[in-house]
Amino acid sequence: MSTTTQRVAIVTGASKGIGKALALRLAKDGVAVVVNYASSQAAADEVVRDIEAAGGKAIAVKADVGTSSGVIALFDAAERSFGGIDILVNNAGVMKLSPLTETSDETFEQHLTINLAGTFYGIREAGKRLRDGGRIINFSSSVVGMYGPGYGPYAASKAGVEAMTHVASKELGKRKITVNAVAPGPVETELFMNGKSEELVQNIIRNIPLGRLGQPDDIAAVVSFLASPESGWVNGQVLRANGGMI
Repeated sequence: MSTTTQRVAIVTGASKGIGKALALRLAKDGVAVVVNYASSQAAADEVVRDIEAAGGKAIAVKADVGTSSGVIALFDAAERSFGGIDILVNNAGVMKLSPLTETSDETFEQHLTINLAGTFYGIREAGKRLRDGGRIINFSSSVVGMYGPGYGPYAASKAGVEAMTHVASKELGKRKITVNAVAPGPVETELFMNGKSEELVQNIIRNIPLGRLGQPDDIAAVVSFLASPESGWVNGQVLRANGGMI
């Protein structure tokens, strides 16, 4: 990882929720951040303003990470603005729950396109363009291992992310690029809370030994470590940040 220039990170899906917390934490760590978004320009611009107000550097870039052309354009924008890239955080994702027998083709394909293909495109581009010693941090889920009803397409897409993480860590190790994944448990975000009753949320909390939902900053702290020079001996791992529920 470069030590003579400021490190640069791309965070996909960084306009809100966990992605926003990741962008703010990396900026706090002294990293220049590319805040990727798909549609929420106002929210992404607000993240950039927050980073700049704290003395950091950031840009917002609209790109569809579910397409290879969108990912290439995202990396191009990062290089134009900051000269190089050291860290990729593949955070963008979708989660729509339904029993397998009631899941539409469109919903299934959306999970594969954004969660799985988006991560693949990111890894592929990062493997070509990250500076030596860089970091790739993918997002899985603690649903992988729990396999609860309703999570079929989501769990399948995230299991694929974990498989690619292990493979990429072996392929990119010769350039001292580490590839790891974070697998959060229930985190109190709009994505997680949407459509859930208070009774369901409390039932979920009862299954978490630490007795609470995770917060975006909990996950940002994990990513901060994996993105740092101090994590150089951690490679090909899936870190399950879930309060001990699995």
